[in-house]
Amino acid sequence: MIVIRAARPEDAAAIAAIYAPYVLTGTVSFESDAPDARQMRTRMAASDGLYPWIVATNGDADGGVLAYAYATRFRDRPAYKYAVETSIYVSGMVQQQGTGRLLYEALIDTLRQQGFTQAIGVISLPNESSISLHEAVGFRRQGVYREIGYKNGRWIDVGFWQCELNRSTNPPTEPKPFSGVGVIRA
Repeated sequence: MIVIRAARPEDAAAIAAIYAPYVLTGTVSFESDAPDARQMRTRMAASDGLYPWIVATNGDADGGVLAYAYATRFRDRPAYKYAVETSIYVSGMVQQQGTGRLLYEALIDTLRQQGFTQAIGVISLPNESSISLHEAVGFRRQGVYREIGYKNGRWIDVGFWQCELNRSTNPPTEPKPFSGVGVIRA
């Protein structure tokens, strides 16, 4: 049974282990050094209770983390505070089993409840499985930056996908902190 919950600091090692292959063996991540558990805990803490970090676990007593998803500030300028950038990483052992979709749906539902208006997914191309996952949960392709990243001896295109979370209002409503909303599954 898959259990989806808020990530905890003690999940940092498992999250780092899931992320490492994406950094070290491919072009999904543009990082060159995989962060360790301490660095991942620092990233999680940087969300300051506003942006969600959630995990899918196997539901066993040990609660082994199978995948994680999170949102971050889209850009630093104040005008962007109603939009988020989202990311999801799934352990190789559960890819193509629906865990990623369950987790991403929970992230999107949570962001909606928080009151954010737009979610942006950034995908290095080609990556059909990530495109399919994003589109399955409501993202639509918005554009591509050609040959914007260089990794593993080649230039890589990056695509942007956008999901409307809530209608924009004037004036906008302040997003609620994740720490007060928790994980939502509609």
